[in-house]
Amino acid sequence: MAGTAVPRSTARRRGLDPARADEYRSWLRQMVLIRRFEEKAGEAYSLGKIGGFCHLYIGQEAVAVGSLAALRPDDYITCSYREHGHALARGISPRAVMAELFGKAAGCSGGKGGSMHLFDASLGFLGGHGIVGGHIPLSTGMAFAAKYRNTDQVAVCYFGEAAVNNGAFHEALNMAALWKLPAIYICENNRYGMGTALERASAIYDISERACSYDMANEVVDGQDVLVTYAAMERAVERARKDTHPTLLEVRTYRFMGHSMSDPIHGHYRTKEEVEEQRKRDPIAVWGEQLKAAKLIDDAGIKAMDDEVMAEVMDALKFAEESPDPEPGELWTDVYAGSN
Repeated sequence: MAGTAVPRSTARRRGLDPARADEYRSWLRQMVLIRRFEEKAGEAYSLGKIGGFCHLYIGQEAVAVGSLAALRPDDYITCSYREHGHALARGISPRAVMAELFGKAAGCSGGKGGSMHLFDASLGFLGGHGIVGGHIPLSTGMAFAAKYRNTDQVAVCYFGEAAVNNGAFHEALNMAALWKLPAIYICENNRYGMGTALERASAIYDISERACSYDMANEVVDGQDVLVTYAAMERAVERARKDTHPTLLEVRTYRFMGHSMSDPIHGHYRTKEEVEEQRKRDPIAVWGEQLKAAKLIDDAGIKAMDDEVMAEVMDALKFAEESPDPEPGELWTDVYAGSN
C-alpha cells in the first residue's frame, strides 16, 4: 500500500538504517561487554575467588541486549539465575555486578546475593531467582500491579525452557491471559535444561505453542540475531502497552558453556562437534558482520571497542578484589523479621 511505513521488524531484510548507527554499535558493545565479563568471571570462579554457583551466559548475549533495548527505564524485569548479561545490559555497572559475584559489600545486592541474585530496584531489575520457574508468578504480579495502577509499564520475565514444565508457568500464563496483563514471558530456549535435551523432557518441542492454551500471542524468535530479537520484543511491548495483552516469546539460542561452572563445556549430553557447529552463529560475530557489511563499523573499530571493554572489565575485577566484605552487622539487613 502506498505511503505505508515499513515496520522496523523488516529492517534486517531491507538493510540497516544508518541513522541508527550509534544504537547498533551500542548493542555490539553491550554484547562484547557481557562476553568479556563472563570470561573473566569464569576465570575468577576457577581460581576460587567466586563462591557458590556461577551460570555463564556466553552464546546468549543477543537475547538480553536485543530485548532489553526495547524497554523503558520504568519497566519491570525478573530473571532466572543466569542473569549476569541481563544485569549488565540493563545498566548495572560491571563493578557492581563483579563485586556481587565476589560477595563484596559494594555489590549490587550488598554482597549477599551472589551470582544468582543480582538486584537493582532503581533500574527496575527485580532480581535473578534461583528456583526454576519460581519468579514467573512474581513477574505476573508486577504486570497486575502496573495495570491496577493504570500505568503503561510492562513486566518482562526471562526463564529457560526447563521452566515451562512447572505448574507455576501455566498458572501464571493463564492469569495473565485471563486478566489481560501487560506481561512478556521470554523463554530463552537453549535446548538443554541442565543436561537434558528439550525433546527428551517435553511432549511439545515448540514451546511457543503452549501459549495457544491461553489464547496468548506468541512467536518463535532467532535469538542469535540481536536485531530480530529487538523487533520481536518491540511488537510484544507495543501489544502490552497499548492493549495490555501478554505475549510468550520463544527465543531460540544456545549456550556455548556448560549449565554451570561445575558442568564441563560439552558434558555427556552434547558433542564437541555440536557446540562448534553452533559457534558458527555466535551472536557477536553475526551482528559484527552485519554492521561491517553496512559499513557502520570496521575491523579497527571492533578491535578498539573490544580493547575498551576489556579495560572496563579488568577495572571491575580489580575493584571487586579490593572491595571490603559486608560487615557482620549487615547479616539481618533486608531480612524480614515478623513479630510474635
